[in-house]
Amino acid sequence: MPRNLPNLLIVIADQLAAHALPAYGNRVARTPHIEQLAAESVVFENAYTPSPLCGPSRAAMMTGLLPSATGAFDNACEWRADLPTWGHYLRRAGYRTIIAGKMHFVGPDQLHGFEERVTTDIYPADFGWTPDWDNAGDRPDWYHSMESVLSAGPCARSNQIDFDEEVMFSARRRLFDLARSDDTRPFCLVVSLTHPHDPFNIEQRYWDRYDDREIDMPRVPAPAHPDAHSRRLRRMYGLDEQPVTDAQIRAARRAYYGALSYVDDQVGALRETLDTAGLAANTSILLLSDHGEMLGERGLWYKMSFFEGACRVPLIVHAPDRFAPRRVAAPVSLLDLLPTLCDLADAEAPAGIGGRSLAGHLAGAGGHDDVFGEYCAEGTLAPIVMIRRGKWKFVHSPNDPDQLFDLAADPDELRNLAACAAPPTALAAFRAEAAARWNLAALRSAVLASQHRRRLVAEALRCGRRTAWDYQPPGTATTDYIRGHKPLERLETDARLPSGRSAKPR
Repeated sequence: MPRNLPNLLIVIADQLAAHALPAYGNRVARTPHIEQLAAESVVFENAYTPSPLCGPSRAAMMTGLLPSATGAFDNACEWRADLPTWGHYLRRAGYRTIIAGKMHFVGPDQLHGFEERVTTDIYPADFGWTPDWDNAGDRPDWYHSMESVLSAGPCARSNQIDFDEEVMFSARRRLFDLARSDDTRPFCLVVSLTHPHDPFNIEQRYWDRYDDREIDMPRVPAPAHPDAHSRRLRRMYGLDEQPVTDAQIRAARRAYYGALSYVDDQVGALRETLDTAGLAANTSILLLSDHGEMLGERGLWYKMSFFEGACRVPLIVHAPDRFAPRRVAAPVSLLDLLPTLCDLADAEAPAGIGGRSLAGHLAGAGGHDDVFGEYCAEGTLAPIVMIRRGKWKFVHSPNDPDQLFDLAADPDELRNLAACAAPPTALAAFRAEAAARWNLAALRSAVLASQHRRRLVAEALRCGRRTAWDYQPPGTATTDYIRGHKPLERLETDARLPSGRSAKPR
């Protein structure tokens, strides 16, 4: 295998909206490490999630397939073990593949092609969070609520702080381990943080990086007559029953910005670790998110829609020795990650998937400029599909009026051209394309059948003795620190970085 293949460090920040980052035009957030990374990188200005929810998005980005092909419709769908991910492709190409952090794997397979997993997940691996389209009026206790906004503010600890501290410790240690290892394979390390995902709480030191007076309020107020899907979302997380004040909105946004600064510090720590370990020169870094966050825009919170705040994500590719820094305006998708990683790693590219390599865009030679998305989870009763091409975004669902936005003239999506007396001629073409691309009646039937099966299985597995699917990292106590598996001098020499022996090229 050629020794010049790049190591890959893939950093995923959960629920990180592109519009919240200074690298994408925000003037409030303080993220100097990400800004520096972006200045040295190819920045995709219009990258989109294939599905604006954690689990379906991650399954899609790792397989290059939309939810209708993976069957991962929501956060409680099993990831099929026979669907190849970038873990499989890179591992087969000779990479050492490792995950630290949140991946939202559901089901017994908790590795999906990766050789190592060094932390558990923050979310459950079972079917307990299965939506129920048959009973739309019921509100399960795992649904989003407005409590995240109502209780926004600083905190000393939280589940997410505990989790991300473990992720960062494990990831940085693994980078040092890789630098000290006799294994000369290139590596792909995924570091997946749960910040800045709600709830909107962050440590005091990050809260204090901002002042209430500098926190911007939503650009677009709640419309007097929201679209049908927005009305469902408001009901789902109880916004109509628990309206929020301006002070609560400001506090939630301040905490979110604090969480962005937290993520930024972790990006800085990872880059510093690469430098210290001697790995920086041959490591390409990808920074991205699985979906965005509405942050009160249009009166909406969280994700679960195809408005820009929820579905447009950062995608930054740092490989300055291979690609000159530039900004790419063409719409691209997280579906494109799998074939792109295969190109970066000189691995066999998959055929028959929805994603397409970004190699042309990275090299400045251009490439595709369209995106397809699907949403089949909570807050809707039928599939919602999206086509983004050029300046247009088209959103369609059998239950709802169509939406068509000209994002060049109307970036805040204030004017639904599909509802105009004289809609653009593009509308008819998008409707025909959606009808040809999707059989939405069959997709809805597949989603309902999946929900029925999973609710039955979840109920059955709660009876009697439970065997959990949640990932438990294997113990390494027999080879950690000072043990008897090596002579003491060799053990201490191997653990020292730089080593007392001749350094190995990485």
